[in-house]
Amino acid sequence: MSEPIPESVPTSFDPRNKRPTKKRALTPRSETASSISALFAKPDQVIQVPGSTSLSTHHGGAPPEIVANVQGSSAGAGSGEFHVYKASRRREYERMRAMDEEVKQGEEGKLWEKEKAEREERDREKTRKNREKRERLKNKKKGGKADEKADGEGKVGGMKPRVSKLGGDENDRSVGAGMEEHVGIEPVGVIIHDDD
Repeated sequence: MSEPIPESVPTSFDPRNKRPTKKRALTPRSETASSISALFAKPDQVIQVPGSTSLSTHHGGAPPEIVANVQGSSAGAGSGEFHVYKASRRREYERMRAMDEEVKQGEEGKLWEKEKAEREERDREKTRKNREKRERLKNKKKGGKADEKADGEGKVGGMKPRVSKLGGDENDRSVGAGMEEHVGIEPVGVIIHDDD
């Protein structure tokens, strides 16, 4: 505002200007708050988030598979072929490094697949053993045989499963069979008596 004419007044202070004034971010917190409020101002708008640059491993074009005219190192620093030699040597080293890296990645992939297969096999074996154990315990609770072995060998605690006498003999399935034996027996469990 060196002169008192309308042209010397800054646009931000001019009362004729209808543009909103720029708000400067005083702190990182206010800057983040203003950017978030700008994002929430238009919820319908699709936001394009660029991909992470750390995930991309592509560094330009792949080196050629065959490099023609690989010169020897006899091209000295004073000759005109020196820069050509340096460039071809750099390309050759890049090609060899890429091939070595490809071989290394292949070996690591095979090793990882092998370890993965071993892990899955261990998990399947452990799951199978746990399933068999659950089935043995379930059969034991039901009163069936815990194992298919006859003499009680290999059973949990070396004990045979308890045989229930509620049904009587298997061949004797009449209506009143075995009922007279169980008249005085109380059921096993917790009995709660309410005092009203």
